[in-house]
Amino acid sequence: MLIVLEPEISQENKNRILSILREGGCIFREISDAGQNIIGSTGNAGHPPEYYESLPGVARVVPVNTAFKLVSRQMHPEDTRVRVGDVSVGGERIVVIAGPCAVESRDQALAIAGQVRKYGAVLFRGGAFKPRTSPYAFQGLGEEGLRILAEVRETCGMPVVTEITTPAQADLVMKYVDVVQVGARNMQNFELLKCVGRLGKPVLLKRGLSATIEEWLMSAEYILSEGNDDVILCERGIRTFEPYTRNTLDLSSIPVIKNLTHLPVIIDPSHATGIREKVSPMARAAIAAGADGLMIEVHNDPDRALSDGAQSLYPQQFSRLMRDLYVIAPVVDKQLDFGYLDRVHAVEHMERPGGEGGGKAAFLGEIGTHSYKACTRYFGDHAEFIPAKTFKEIFEGVKEGFVDFGVIPLENSLAGSVHENYDLLLEYDLRIVGEIMLRIEHNLIGHPGAGAEDIQKVYSHPQAFQQCRQYIDRHDWELVPVSDTARAVRHIKERGEISEAAIAGREAAEIYGMEVIEEGIETNPRNYTRFVVIARHPLANGKKQKSSLIFSAGNQPGSLFEVLKVFADNGINLVKLESRPIHGKPWEYMFYVDLEADIEDLSFAPVLEQLSDKTDFLKVLGSY
Repeated sequence: MLIVLEPEISQENKNRILSILREGGCIFREISDAGQNIIGSTGNAGHPPEYYESLPGVARVVPVNTAFKLVSRQMHPEDTRVRVGDVSVGGERIVVIAGPCAVESRDQALAIAGQVRKYGAVLFRGGAFKPRTSPYAFQGLGEEGLRILAEVRETCGMPVVTEITTPAQADLVMKYVDVVQVGARNMQNFELLKCVGRLGKPVLLKRGLSATIEEWLMSAEYILSEGNDDVILCERGIRTFEPYTRNTLDLSSIPVIKNLTHLPVIIDPSHATGIREKVSPMARAAIAAGADGLMIEVHNDPDRALSDGAQSLYPQQFSRLMRDLYVIAPVVDKQLDFGYLDRVHAVEHMERPGGEGGGKAAFLGEIGTHSYKACTRYFGDHAEFIPAKTFKEIFEGVKEGFVDFGVIPLENSLAGSVHENYDLLLEYDLRIVGEIMLRIEHNLIGHPGAGAEDIQKVYSHPQAFQQCRQYIDRHDWELVPVSDTARAVRHIKERGEISEAAIAGREAAEIYGMEVIEEGIETNPRNYTRFVVIARHPLANGKKQKSSLIFSAGNQPGSLFEVLKVFADNGINLVKLESRPIHGKPWEYMFYVDLEADIEDLSFAPVLEQLSDKTDFLKVLGSY
């Protein structure tokens, strides 16, 4: 049951309620949801719900009707994010766990870990104990395999995941690994579930071969009932009558799980399909269906793998899959980036004046804008976010060291480039150190209970009005422009007029306690904005995928061709080329270029020399 407390409840009355639950042997959790204080409890300590409703400080009692209590979304309305080192499983960032089915040797594990990390995996998987159908098959390296996994973590900076098969392995697992996996065959090994619940480490719980969703969630309930809330559910296919795949991947379980429980869910398409060629399509489909992450088997020589080689991707196939997921992620309001672990390490170890650690990042507008959303997506909870009134204020703040980073929009897929920021990049001696693509989805937001027919006046940023023109034209509304979309929502909140609404993102509605009247009202759903992150110095965050440059060419025939020929001759792909007028020099232009290469890598030094020879002005904005 959920015991909803009065806002003004005294600590004495709250302690009395907790004492009654504790004495009755109840398992309970204190929850905060939308400003309410709630106690979630399993059991009634010998008292009916009416008894608790009569206690001082209790507003009401809501029964939890599902067989599973602690994992229920009724008990815990907000999504749980499971923290594994610097990695957060659940939320907007897609988490990819990759590695071989089994740890076979030190060299094999380290080689594969280095490759999957380079392509964007953030956790490394590898079995040290392997429950196999045949007693004669490879059973794993045991403690030696665990020591190798620990070396992978230290060498590559990736938390490691491995399977536990018996409570007797608990001490070894505690010593060496970061995430404990309970395999499909052990999903209903209840003594093992109780054991991992007491370990205090995050648990990855795979669905059993023939388990229903309720049985799966009840297994998770065992773990949570032992005091461990950090559980990640993993769908890995169930056994059906279909012989053309190893198992049947139940992608329909994703929206069902998301509705029933607050726990994150990831998908293992490798074990589900059992066939290498089917892994990537199912992985892409899983992300489209709303999964929080993936577990992918990758091997550098799968034909000689000691376990499940037929379903293991080659590193090159894994790289292609990650590039596909990078494109898909913004469509479903998610993010995947390739240098996440390095970036987090660099940001968290920044030193600020006064001995403070961590970084500060500036964004345009108020909390709840799309710029704020881009900021939080890029840095997660690893930076402090500072609002700014203008783009120039962001650049000045980074230049003067008031903030370490600025997050600015550079171009929109519908409205084109943000020319002011291109000009500021030329003016300031700052670096682009990262980028993020954000799908821009606009919603009509009003007071709770209001309908579109009640609205007479709408507030928003002028660009939002333009991007929602087709929807707006169907209504006779007065449009009032404001500086940003979140400010529009805050404004209608403060005014309290039910006839007023705002156009903004869903996050702004949640922040200010408003309601989405109609979602997705933008004229074109292919509405994306590319944001870049600027800083004074480059981040030491691994291999770079992309670079940005500014150059000017001589005012004579063929000068631009000669510059572009340098890129072509060196096999460098240009993904953007745009000209901007040079202030004070009519009819003269600067060219802004984005290219798929780390132009600052030493191997590209000859290319930079050629470009310098062919241009009148050349500035590297950054590699990222």
